[in-house]
Amino acid sequence: MTLNTKPAPTTYVIDATDRTLGRVCSEAAGALLGKRSVHFAKNQAIPVTVTINNAGKLHLPKRRTAGKVYTRYTGYPGGFYSMTMEEMITKNGIAEVVKKTVDGMIPRNKLRKPRMKNLIVNE
Repeated sequence: MTLNTKPAPTTYVIDATDRTLGRVCSEAAGALLGKRSVHFAKNQAIPVTVTINNAGKLHLPKRRTAGKVYTRYTGYPGGFYSMTMEEMITKNGIAEVVKKTVDGMIPRNKLRKPRMKNLIVNE
């Protein structure tokens, strides 16, 4: 006998005050993957909403913001672009840095986009 029950939507709230970027984002990524749910399945996107509050109060050392470089390549000659974390924070805000960090911790498959849609970052 199989039960066709869907898990109820769950909400996790993470307070980022005085915590490091990696620890907050790894906690969020684990929750988005469904690792904190009893309904965990590798092949399903669990209906989990993760909210990260106070992202502007993250503990980011000056060495990290100046040294971390985000790169991308368009595939065309001369299409290599790079941006430091400082530049990204001033241009897009700290929320974009948090989203990019969590996105890097989610497996690269078809469930990545639906999982990332459930991430909310508040500054």
